[in-house]
Amino acid sequence: MPITDWDDAYANAAHIPGAETFLSDWPERSRRLRAAHAPDRLIYGSGARQTIDLYRPKTASQGLTVIVHGGYWMRFSPAEFGFLAAGPLAHGQSVAVVSYTLAPDARIAAITAEVARAVTMAAAAVPGPIRLTGHSAGGHLVTRMGCVGVLQAEVAARIAHIVSVSGVHDLRPLLRTQMNATLRLDSAEALAESPALQRPLEALRLTCAVGSDERPEFIRQNDLLANIWWGRGAETRAMQLAGKHHFDVIDALADPDGVLTRALLDQNFS
Repeated sequence: MPITDWDDAYANAAHIPGAETFLSDWPERSRRLRAAHAPDRLIYGSGARQTIDLYRPKTASQGLTVIVHGGYWMRFSPAEFGFLAAGPLAHGQSVAVVSYTLAPDARIAAITAEVARAVTMAAAAVPGPIRLTGHSAGGHLVTRMGCVGVLQAEVAARIAHIVSVSGVHDLRPLLRTQMNATLRLDSAEALAESPALQRPLEALRLTCAVGSDERPEFIRQNDLLANIWWGRGAETRAMQLAGKHHFDVIDALADPDGVLTRALLDQNFS
């Protein structure tokens, strides 16, 4: 059957028992990580939210992981999502958790540009290969970094892997949702800001991961990008994490031994 209720198709909390428990737990987990391992604060612009929390490992850095938070481009910050740095950090990664201006104060195209500036600043601070990962709207934003023309060539050339977790890669359905009153997408921006409709970087490596218990639309969006970019020359894979929903799927990135952490750092991509 075709989708008729697009708001329900993208409604996560309404379909997750105890959803608020997950949302209230994230800030405390992030606070504990900051207390144990204080990050540096980088400022990449004049906006109040144009900041980066940069976690540096205790040993020599093995490269840079950039984490971009979710929240439908309208909500959250590193204060909630900083705990995700724990997984890559345990493997010697320097981890940059990026903040950005939220809608409606910024449209999605402007948010993409902010994240590109943040990645560029973090790349200047940390040498070596760059891995990008993000959840939901963050999954969209990190895959936008993998599109031709978004990052400077010298930064784009350092990208070793992008892992999008529960990402939204075709924005056109959002035109039919109530949230678009805040996002202010029009048809032209929805087309231009959809990674699935853009050309990936040459020889890009991409993993699209989603929980098997997520809304069907998120599973479709996950598989969509891996499929389309495979046909455009990227090396891609799609993963479903069994029994995981939209809010607990990211635990596999916070865990140093989690499947998403291992996927992100895997040198033998297949």
